[in-house]
Amino acid sequence: MLNKKYAYRLEFMLVVSALIIFLLIGRMFYLQIIRGNYYSRQAEGNRTRYTRILAPRGIIYDCNGEELANNQPGFTVSLAHRSAYKAETLERISELIHMPVPKIKEAIQLHGGSAEPVRLLRNAPPDVVARVEENLRYLPDVMLEVQPVRTYPNRQLAVHVLGYVGEVSEYEIEQGIYDNLKAGDIIGKFGLESFYDQYLRGTDGSYREEVDVAGRVVQIMDKVEPKPGQGLVLTIDAKLQRITEAAVDKQLRAIGARGCAVVVLDPNNGEIKALVSRPGFDPNWFVNGISEKNWNYINTDPFHPMTDKAIAGEYPPGSTFKIVTGAAALEEKKVTPDELIYDSGRHWLVDMRNAGGEALGWINFKRALSASDNVYFYEMGNRLGIKLMDKYTEDFGFGKKTGIDLHGEASGLIATPEYKKKVFGEEWYLGDTFNTAIGQGFTLATPMQIAEMMAAVATDGKRYKPHLVSKIINDDGSVAKRFEPQEEGTLPVSQSTLNLVQEGLEAVTEEGGTASSLKNLPVDVAGKTGTAENPHGLEHGWFIAYAPAKQPSLVVVCIVEQGSYGSISAAPIVKSILEYVFTTPGAKKPGKTASSGKNSGSNSKKR
Repeated sequence: MLNKKYAYRLEFMLVVSALIIFLLIGRMFYLQIIRGNYYSRQAEGNRTRYTRILAPRGIIYDCNGEELANNQPGFTVSLAHRSAYKAETLERISELIHMPVPKIKEAIQLHGGSAEPVRLLRNAPPDVVARVEENLRYLPDVMLEVQPVRTYPNRQLAVHVLGYVGEVSEYEIEQGIYDNLKAGDIIGKFGLESFYDQYLRGTDGSYREEVDVAGRVVQIMDKVEPKPGQGLVLTIDAKLQRITEAAVDKQLRAIGARGCAVVVLDPNNGEIKALVSRPGFDPNWFVNGISEKNWNYINTDPFHPMTDKAIAGEYPPGSTFKIVTGAAALEEKKVTPDELIYDSGRHWLVDMRNAGGEALGWINFKRALSASDNVYFYEMGNRLGIKLMDKYTEDFGFGKKTGIDLHGEASGLIATPEYKKKVFGEEWYLGDTFNTAIGQGFTLATPMQIAEMMAAVATDGKRYKPHLVSKIINDDGSVAKRFEPQEEGTLPVSQSTLNLVQEGLEAVTEEGGTASSLKNLPVDVAGKTGTAENPHGLEHGWFIAYAPAKQPSLVVVCIVEQGSYGSISAAPIVKSILEYVFTTPGAKKPGKTASSGKNSGSNSKKR
């Protein structure tokens, strides 16, 4: 009986032992055969780590080969990808790089599930790099990476042309705007950096390194070199850009203004030689994460430093629009060039007057344009009617984007009875037509649109699409893509009409014209002053010009926000630019005209 009892126990123990052995064998089979590859990769991951090497962005050059945007090597403090991090690690790195722990946790959270390192501080200062390097043995999850850092060596120079870069946002990835990018990738956020981002970005490389239990690198096992992005060669002349910005800043200080936009272009091919918008900002602020102080400045300044006023600023064109009204009236035979119209200081149908109460008596077209006489052009609006004026306004390029290679361009606005009815619920009156005829009222235009119009007048009606990039080049210097001038048709006016307009514009800079201060330049200049009404302060001052008047090679358009009369605020800036181009030894002259106006132009009067 006793032996039988022990026999049962022995059998039970044998069964249990067999089951345990079978369970162990099964578990070993599952771990080594079924899940073997997975755990092999996990073990390898504990010994090696992959790191992406960000590709250097393409270099941006001016038309003479000067670097306007390049790359410098910089250290980035990063966290190796982990599912979780020790609290003491985050606290220690927070002290070393002066970054609050909540902000570090936010960066980790925004990083999501990407296998990329979490990059905490780009282009770290030397003292921070030294502190992190000294403490790496206590921070197994912390890495120091050498990555290219976008640099703008001239700081604010041409900032609204170049733009700036920054990390792709989680929103942009989620929305599929950049669905092929990962958290931490650098993209163009503004200006040419954004417009040509797909060319500038390049292809990232990677490397695999072996690390010890403390996270220290033992050896680099393999490496794929990154492919740099393609470069841009601009139409911008950096020397002329500096002269233009200096002239703008000097004049703004002198008259106590802050907002301004200038466009300098070659009318024979649409190449932008200089483009300025004020106030500006330093694009380097965004490279490493903008400070709270600079962010507040950008967002609270009432003159909007982030707005490229040359393409996005919409202003009443003021008396510069009299070019359109005059050309339309001559072309439609509503007036002859020699017909005399009496200016008593006010129009006889509507009590609308000249600025300052001037009365010029009997005047013809040339005198009216050079003196910027309102009453004469009120009558031109009366004879044309709003429908015909709107047709010519559109034909001269207003109400639509020029197509320049920058994001954020505005379309402006053509004044129509339909617009007034829709927005204000009011009927159209003759006074509205009068206002439209002199570039006031509802009409809005960007400086770039005005520049395109003036360029077409200068080249006997030929219209070229304005552009900033002449070619895209590969890393070895070879040309990947070349941008040729794009002719976009001609102005719908005859050569005889254009000759008359050109003569009137040339008279503007002669004795008795509104910009006679330019009469002593070494080349004849055709121009037009303008003053745009502003409900928020002083009027905006315009001055637009092309030179030489007989064979134009340069168009300059300038508007000074709240600068009052254009002859006082904007004309001195344009004069400084023309003086540099046509009098300074060694200054690069724009290319010769392919087709140019035969007659000079003049302008007159504080409008």
